[in-house]
Amino acid sequence: MERNNICPHCESENVVNRGLSKTKNRGTQQRLLCKDCKKTFILDEGFWKMKNKESIITMCVDMYLSNLSSRKMRNQLKRHFNIKVSHVTVLDWVRKYILKVQKFVDKLKPKLSGKVYADETTIDCQRRNDIFWCSIDWDTRFINATLYAPNSQNLKDATEFMKRIGKARRPKYIQTDGLPFYPKAFTKTFYTRYKKDRVEHRVNNVSKTKKHNVRIETVFSKIKDRVYDFRGLKAVWSAPILMAGIVLQHNFIEEHTTTGENPCTLAGFDLDVGENRWDGLIRMASIQT
Repeated sequence: MERNNICPHCESENVVNRGLSKTKNRGTQQRLLCKDCKKTFILDEGFWKMKNKESIITMCVDMYLSNLSSRKMRNQLKRHFNIKVSHVTVLDWVRKYILKVQKFVDKLKPKLSGKVYADETTIDCQRRNDIFWCSIDWDTRFINATLYAPNSQNLKDATEFMKRIGKARRPKYIQTDGLPFYPKAFTKTFYTRYKKDRVEHRVNNVSKTKKHNVRIETVFSKIKDRVYDFRGLKAVWSAPILMAGIVLQHNFIEEHTTTGENPCTLAGFDLDVGENRWDGLIRMASIQT
């Protein structure tokens, strides 16, 4: 995960080391000099001008998206590291780096099996039931499409959700529950008269089969547990960001209990991010953007 030393002012690669800059909490930073424009700079690897150490920031992001509230994280930092930050600062870190990493991973192309299980669930936001649409590729356990909608189920959202499923890779089949919007949305998105390009739509109507769509329900159980720890989502503008963070945590950070692998690894992403995966992803996102 190497980065070329490129001047941010004139984009020249004709740069040399020019001393170190001391920071209060983050040690020394290598300063560079551009021989063309004669300006000095420090490479931004994702943490430029941040007051706290990278390890502290990434730990907060990881713990928050795993199962610890921002206030509890604030208390842990004070007790164990004598670091005083507000819970709002912790939330700001989380949202900042979710957006940064999401922009990077959106450019990646996963290698999926095409066996897609899709469903929707309610998310508590300001005491209102928003809808979170989500699909998972079964062989890799990779969440390949989501849609957060601050309204009840409707055909427009169902169609947009189906379009997002098709963007990653045209699936072999999509299994959904018996929600009446799915067949219309599926036909609008995947209908073709050519046999070789046809996608199968499997409908699991629980009232008839008496079987739940367990392969996606296990993912929803994990997501809803985390939202429950939030005591619901507090702001409409922030809710989609935090939900995207939970998906990133599932796809790129935590190993799946059944496969023993990160879903991103099974989806063909050989990412050299190290043990601190949030730190590695943030640096990689900074290199690529």
